[in-house]
Amino acid sequence: MSSTSHVRQHNSVLAAAEKRLLIWIAQRLPRWIHSDHLSALGLASMAGAGAAFWLAQSHPVAGASLVVLCLVLNWFGDSLDGTVARVRDQQRPRYGYYVDHVIDLAGTAMFFAGLAASDYMSVTVATLVVAAFFLVSAETYLSTHARGVFNMAVAGVGPTELRILLAAGAVALTVKPTVDLVVLGPMRLWDIGGLVGAIGMTLAFIVSSSRNARALYLEETKRAPAAGVRYGEVSPIARMNEASGGIRL
Repeated sequence: MSSTSHVRQHNSVLAAAEKRLLIWIAQRLPRWIHSDHLSALGLASMAGAGAAFWLAQSHPVAGASLVVLCLVLNWFGDSLDGTVARVRDQQRPRYGYYVDHVIDLAGTAMFFAGLAASDYMSVTVATLVVAAFFLVSAETYLSTHARGVFNMAVAGVGPTELRILLAAGAVALTVKPTVDLVVLGPMRLWDIGGLVGAIGMTLAFIVSSSRNARALYLEETKRAPAAGVRYGEVSPIARMNEASGGIRL
């Protein structure tokens, strides 16, 4: 199963409305703007969001506003590049699949590197979040290859919903960057969010990998030949049945 023949499953809360909006935009986009331009915008905007967090240390409102703007631009570029290719019948399935997900990995690393550098999130928590994201991403890519299904959302949360949560967190930094927990005391807002996100993604990885491993096991066990018989060979019992004139033994 190759990435060119997989089925996309996008069951997030906003998926249906987002799809209609993206097609509407793609049909009206100037012809000189093509998918590669949008992909590059998606990557640059994630780097910009990371840098904006660093800026927010000294200029909280300006930095948070820039984070939100960069996330909007990331949505525009990352979500629209494939839609433009499909609307214009210019699909490059293997190239698009590969480049899109390389950009996702690089963009996520740059985003959380900026967060860690800004001191709004500790380096440890940022590393945990990126590691958990890479685990989920790797499992998704493997299941796409092995089962032919590319799942774009977990528990109704897809890339767009995640961007909205990140934007809300950036705005919250301008009001209350730390939270006073009764048991743990004061903690960074983004450390709390990062830990919740890392735990959630790790659980999603465990559940999804277990489910896919079980499904593959059942699918391939049912097709497995009898013990001791190689593919293409006739079993001893079948040969005896044939020699006995079709009488079943």
